[in-house]
Amino acid sequence: MTSWMKALAYGAGGIAVAGMATLVAFQERLVYVPVLPGLSRAYTITPSRFHLDYEDVWLRSSDGVRLHAWFLKHSPPVLGPTILFFQENAGNIAHRLEFVRIMMQKLHCNVFMLSYRGYGASDGYPSQHGITKDAQAALDHLCNRSDVDSSRIVIFGRSLGGAVGSVLAWNNPDKVSALILENTFTSILDMAGIMLPFLKWFIGGRGSKGPKVLNCLVRSPWSTIDVIGKIKQPILFLSGLKDELVPPSHMRVLYDKATEHNNHCLFFDFPDGMHMDTWFSAGDRYWRTIQLFLHQYVQDSRLNFKDDPMEKESTGHKAGQRGAFEAAAEACQLTVSTCSSGQPDGSKM
Repeated sequence: MTSWMKALAYGAGGIAVAGMATLVAFQERLVYVPVLPGLSRAYTITPSRFHLDYEDVWLRSSDGVRLHAWFLKHSPPVLGPTILFFQENAGNIAHRLEFVRIMMQKLHCNVFMLSYRGYGASDGYPSQHGITKDAQAALDHLCNRSDVDSSRIVIFGRSLGGAVGSVLAWNNPDKVSALILENTFTSILDMAGIMLPFLKWFIGGRGSKGPKVLNCLVRSPWSTIDVIGKIKQPILFLSGLKDELVPPSHMRVLYDKATEHNNHCLFFDFPDGMHMDTWFSAGDRYWRTIQLFLHQYVQDSRLNFKDDPMEKESTGHKAGQRGAFEAAAEACQLTVSTCSSGQPDGSKM
């Protein structure tokens, strides 16, 4: 009986070890999903489908990977900001065109949509190290364009894109005017235990109670929580309270960390917002919130927030600032049907 129990224990242990090894070996396939089930990697549509003026842009990252992007130009030309858009982990930039079309209409901006390496028409294979280089190549390209006001470049990142954008904003305080995060996670380490519950005993972030013995093997930790507190530019946090993938508490934790050393942060939540449809379900309040944020922080010339000494604001002042934004956003809130006739896509993270 004892021998049988030992054999069973060894067998279960062997299966567990094999399972862990498989997860570690194929972790990029879990984090990065360039191809949605049933679809091809190629773009199913282009901006011309929405009658958008655009340019195909080809870039080289610092390690030589060839990257593709779309630069969408507002028509007629405007002097508004340029949004550097970073997508979620699944699908490609073509799946975000309806959202970007509405963004250009509501914000009167240009938008630069980058395909991460391994996504869309870009070469290579995705990784945190590589995508960080891709994002830098996109920003450097925008800063060198004569048709872009380089003092008004704003990063927008949803989910994984928020992690990408946070690193880029931190690394480029002189080039990025502001950062907008939507439904972004604190780290992949924290998400591992949510997506695959048995992993919480082996992988975890700061709040994990497990031994975290496999943390060192995670090649794409995307630890936004370790970066957000170092960013000096204004940050707008947009959180969907019905997010079915990233717990909304992650966004609140990021906001709390950011405000420890940054007075130029605003947090807004949307009661009906899910992971991918917050912009759709929130209606015009969503867009008005971004409009007001850009109006305050991204005007004709960028304020020098990076050199601004940290001065603690009173709770009343911060509450008043947010209250003014909230009142203005609520005042113009419309029904969802007036915001867009399109439907959000089903991509994730």
